[in-house]
Amino acid sequence: MKTTRSAWALAGLLAGLAGLATSYFLAAALSIRESPVVAIAEGIVRLAPGAAVEQGIQTLGTNDKPVLVAVILVVVSALFAYVGVLARRSWWVPALVYLVLAVVAGIAVLAPAASTTTDVFPVALGYVTWMVVLSMLTEPLRSADRYAEASDEPAPSTLEGSGQTRRGFVLRAGIVAGAVGVLSLGGRFLGAGRRRVEETRRLLRLNGITEPDVPRAALVDVDGISPWMTPADDFYLIDTAFVKPAIDPQDWSIRIHGMVEREIVLTYDELMARQIDESWITICCVSNPVGGPLIGNAWWSGVRLASILAEAGVDPEADAVLQTSEDGWTCGTPIEALTDDRDAMLAVAMNGKPLPIEHGFPVRTIVPGLYGYVSATKWVVDMEVTKFSEFDAYWTTKGWGELGPIKMSSRVEVPGSGDRVDAGEVTFGGTAWAQHTGIAGIEVAVDGGEWLPGEISSPGTDDTWVQWRAVVDVEPGDHTVRVRATDKTGLVQTGALADVLPDGATGWHTTDFTASA
Repeated sequence: MKTTRSAWALAGLLAGLAGLATSYFLAAALSIRESPVVAIAEGIVRLAPGAAVEQGIQTLGTNDKPVLVAVILVVVSALFAYVGVLARRSWWVPALVYLVLAVVAGIAVLAPAASTTTDVFPVALGYVTWMVVLSMLTEPLRSADRYAEASDEPAPSTLEGSGQTRRGFVLRAGIVAGAVGVLSLGGRFLGAGRRRVEETRRLLRLNGITEPDVPRAALVDVDGISPWMTPADDFYLIDTAFVKPAIDPQDWSIRIHGMVEREIVLTYDELMARQIDESWITICCVSNPVGGPLIGNAWWSGVRLASILAEAGVDPEADAVLQTSEDGWTCGTPIEALTDDRDAMLAVAMNGKPLPIEHGFPVRTIVPGLYGYVSATKWVVDMEVTKFSEFDAYWTTKGWGELGPIKMSSRVEVPGSGDRVDAGEVTFGGTAWAQHTGIAGIEVAVDGGEWLPGEISSPGTDDTWVQWRAVVDVEPGDHTVRVRATDKTGLVQTGALADVLPDGATGWHTTDFTASA
């Protein structure tokens, strides 16, 4: 009796997983940030249309990256199984499929600007593993098929040989499966570099960094609204890195070059030897929908970029800085936003502590008044003073706007959607922002009625959000409430609905609630 199709599929699946496991293990051993699977996932995101990426963020939130990696693993696992079936009739077809997969992985690995030829070693080892393990697993199956073809009623010795080959396949499959598990665990162990960096971060003591002191005037008395200071663990996380770079401060440096009189390269110690400035700054993601959560306020500490760029001597013809992250992500920032009086900085601390790895440790960029996609570079390592006409940044190639100023917005947080409150005087509350311009006031309207003024906090800076409250007499029943803000130039927040693409959402945030008698 010939071997079954499922046995060949199992051989192909195990061979494929063995190749992935060995490439993952070698990537970890060489301290390469991306395994081939992760590199392919990041490549898919880079090539995907901006609208598709935005839909993924809105639908899956911070789960978008794990879901994409899981989908890739499911697809390639099915392909690996099919390759095993193909191997029953031909050896060169699986070799060709593996070669195509290796080329795709190699291109993905080499795509980031910071990649080197060393980064393709795991891909090459994975290809060799695919070929060797597939041959090892399918050899007993071929032998069993040859026994079956030799005679419909094989002699006892042939039956014995067929049984031995099948037992040989089971043994080899078990060994490969065990090796896959060992290599996967070994890769995680060798990936302890992140744990070492995390320990370094935990023990790091930064001179000139102070603990945040929340200004009393920045608060309003409404239970349930967002805290003035967003804890690091609650701060939104939107970036393109599937594996967050883990950089030891002693290995970090930044290069400032391009249209400057003199190039500057700073190590971490040299950066920390400079004057440290600290500010409350609210940053916001351009993917934040009206009333959305992709915004946070923190006490940032770092070195102002204006002083560094002044030292470098910026060419008057330059209008942009191309920032590059350790993982190859790029953004273009208007140079005026880095050289005017705002506290644009190379930040080293968040809320009085070294930056978390997920938020850019050891150094990231913070620029008040601009959406993160044109300013807030985590793990920043390079700044080229240039012109917008000379480059294409990561998100602008996907249809997003070039300059990215944050649009004025506000949201109702209390009561929440669907909440029940007592009829009569109802207290509404929330947050509003117009970074680097400042909020002058807010108004609320219940059930589409007249706009009624509320009160706002006074944080003492225009670079943060404000908390607000308003008290309105409300009859029993189901209601809606909406809010709008006015900035310090007199501009009233627009009620025109606009999607986040290409340069940020607009509209009045509206929520529903029920007032009980």
